[in-house]
Amino acid sequence: MNYRLLGDWTAETVLYFVRHGKTMFNTTGQVQGWSDTPLTDVGVEGAEQLGKGLKGTTFAKAYSSDLGRAVSTAEYVLENSGNEKTELTTLSGLREWSYGGYEGRDNSEMWIPIFEDHGLTFDEDWTQYGELTRKMSDEEIANTIAENDKTQTAETYDEITKRTEEALNQIIDETSEKGGNILVVSHGSEIPTILELIAPGSYQGEDIGNCSVTKVVYKEGTYTVETIGDKSYLEK
Repeated sequence: MNYRLLGDWTAETVLYFVRHGKTMFNTTGQVQGWSDTPLTDVGVEGAEQLGKGLKGTTFAKAYSSDLGRAVSTAEYVLENSGNEKTELTTLSGLREWSYGGYEGRDNSEMWIPIFEDHGLTFDEDWTQYGELTRKMSDEEIANTIAENDKTQTAETYDEITKRTEEALNQIIDETSEKGGNILVVSHGSEIPTILELIAPGSYQGEDIGNCSVTKVVYKEGTYTVETIGDKSYLEK
């Protein structure tokens, strides 16, 4: 992946990648990619708590996936952190992976065959997901899902990374000259994909929980991952 170096900037851009709040499908254990269900009461509360935990952090700009659960989360975070006047831009490139024919079906239907092929057990708590990511790359997981999808409509890894790269380039183009803190609300599989693109090997299966923060610093063409799946802001 070739990121454009936008001049010899000395400004530092701090990207706060946030996973959206808990949704109905998160609660019922159904596959949720491009399909979209609303935030639950727990999800709204989490987004509001995250915003309150981020009080004192001024966001120069904000971005989110164009899916409703991400947009809602971004709005709650901005309002509760004192950044309600910050411009929010939605980008389809920040969407969750599309799971094609698996969308809306029980998570186990999609994941059990993949886990079992690697001698692992799938459960609702995703206990062995970290082990799966050590056995399979992001690319292998996405392409296996696409191959297993009988409808052949799930995204391949190339399709996912192409639109993700475009979104990331737009964010950097629009923010890196002035720098500052940037809110980016996305999804549980998409955030690890972003990390793999900008800092290969940095993601090692860490839990990207709802309303967690993954902080990345961009300066002079270099990305530095500071935290992954951080929930300390919620604890505040």
